[in-house]
Amino acid sequence: MIRGGVRLDGTLNASGAKNAALPILAATLLCEDPCDLQRMPELRDITTMLTLLSSLGAEVKRTSAGALRVNAGLVDQLKAPYELVKTMRASILVLGPLLARFRKAEVSFPGGCAIGSRPVDLHVLALEAMGADISVRDGYLVAEAKSGLRGAEFRFDTVTVGGTENAVMAATLARGQTILHNVAREPEIVDLVRFLRAMGAEIEGEGTDTLIINGMAKLKGCAYTVMPDRIEAGTYLVAAAATRGRVRIEGIQPDILGVIIDKLREAGAQIQQGQDWIALDMKGQRPQSVDVVTAPYPGFPTDMQAQFTALNSVAEGQARVTETVFENRLMQAHEMKRMGADITVTGDEAVIRGREALQGAPVMASDLRASASLVIAGLVASGETRIDRIYHIDRGYENIEGKLQSLGANIQRVSG
Repeated sequence: MIRGGVRLDGTLNASGAKNAALPILAATLLCEDPCDLQRMPELRDITTMLTLLSSLGAEVKRTSAGALRVNAGLVDQLKAPYELVKTMRASILVLGPLLARFRKAEVSFPGGCAIGSRPVDLHVLALEAMGADISVRDGYLVAEAKSGLRGAEFRFDTVTVGGTENAVMAATLARGQTILHNVAREPEIVDLVRFLRAMGAEIEGEGTDTLIINGMAKLKGCAYTVMPDRIEAGTYLVAAAATRGRVRIEGIQPDILGVIIDKLREAGAQIQQGQDWIALDMKGQRPQSVDVVTAPYPGFPTDMQAQFTALNSVAEGQARVTETVFENRLMQAHEMKRMGADITVTGDEAVIRGREALQGAPVMASDLRASASLVIAGLVASGETRIDRIYHIDRGYENIEGKLQSLGANIQRVSG
């Protein structure tokens, strides 16, 4: 429940990145030793991944707030069940590590947010190039590499974050050298590579479109701190901009935000930054409309599109938001229209004519980032906004109501 109309003002600490933590957790399956992980966010998706690791036989232990020890030395189950995988797409990331270490794996087709088709064919093709035999049986991907995986050269037809992660993890234990072309370049990929390197993997090229991996006989346990969450930070920066407020976020390297900062400056925000912090101040001014076209990194992230749609709904002028990564990811626009937003959606494009203010209304979240955008809309709306199905937001935002309350927002959880 949100009562809007308050300018956000205050300081936050960045949480660990969900999109880095999930593949790192999957990568712990590559070795028999314990891995100690710091800045692990407390999120529903993280809990799901930990439950999945436990179901495979891994020992998972919380050592302190935000710290975990994962020991995959006793893994004896190689099947990731539908009951867990259906709730989170990132579950597919155990396929590569299980196949590489144990030479076989069964993983149910994944679920997650309802934001269109996100096929796993590129994951499969990359692993098949390394010698895996993969078939579909009773809704499961059944993979086997009787003689172990071998190094290969493979080019992804399109850029895929999950496909890149599965392939690079599998390649660390493949015989010989693997060269992956047209890989994803996201900071979370870079973080995964750094974690794998801490485990003893030989990898070069992170942050470019080519990764070169020299396979090892085995990897070792390590200690590692997960990178900060650029999408969480971006969401709070946009929320402050939409409410004409100010916010400082500590514990984050501003360069990982990339084009998000450029777009906030275009919206009229004054940005200051240091080595491990970033601050935004709107000086009480209404934001300006900004056009957005989503694209793989270093382009504008699809995970920030919904939040900028909310910003544009109360900005001065007209904006065009184009979603090129996922179909059906403009669904939040229909809920914002219930709050008075002037949005016209045609296919993968939304034209938004900014209004001075929105009106509170009951709305329903359809996916993780859409739920965050509805929170932002509620913060700038007059009256009361009730957001249903908030379980989506718990998948990717750690204590969002507590963090917003610390910035002065009138928000509280009334159920779920």
